[in-house]
Amino acid sequence: MIDLDRADLRSHLLAALNVERWADDVAKQAPFADADALITVAAAAATPLSPAEIDEAMSHHPRIGEKPVGEGAAQQFSRHEQASAADADDANLAQLLAEGNAAYEERFDRVFLIRAAGRSRAEIVGELHRRLRLDDETESRIVGAELRDIALLRLQSTFAEPAADGAAASASAEPDRAEPHPAEGDAEARA
Repeated sequence: MIDLDRADLRSHLLAALNVERWADDVAKQAPFADADALITVAAAAATPLSPAEIDEAMSHHPRIGEKPVGEGAAQQFSRHEQASAADADDANLAQLLAEGNAAYEERFDRVFLIRAAGRSRAEIVGELHRRLRLDDETESRIVGAELRDIALLRLQSTFAEPAADGAAASASAEPDRAEPHPAEGDAEARA
């Protein structure tokens, strides 16, 4: 049972996704029977996020490949998520990521955001280059879906009961994507 007082629950929610409306919508449905119930409500409340909510949430995300500044829960999540890649110390990939980040910021006027957990730096660089070719509306939808996925993973790690075995933990570690990324050819057709 997840039965925190409203202030504590909102604090955990905002560390996962800093969107006030979303945190309020989720918190008002508490208490939750378990992490799965919380995640179901959280996913529905974050699908979709408005453009203003995406901007609100993005103001708290560091550039991928850069160390988060500060000591809060959100920064701790970011440190853990970005350090998990096996190739996180590859200098060539770090340079490609820095260059891609700069191109992305020039193109979309915000930092590149992707769920880093479970992805290699090489995969992230490839996805960054693919997304640079997307139109603004498609990219905004993807950013909203990535924000949601990151939040759900963070809530899972915060509230899930320790699994009896590794299989149960890995089965629930990555949320289902409610909005898949467009296919490479589709992106080129719209760009």
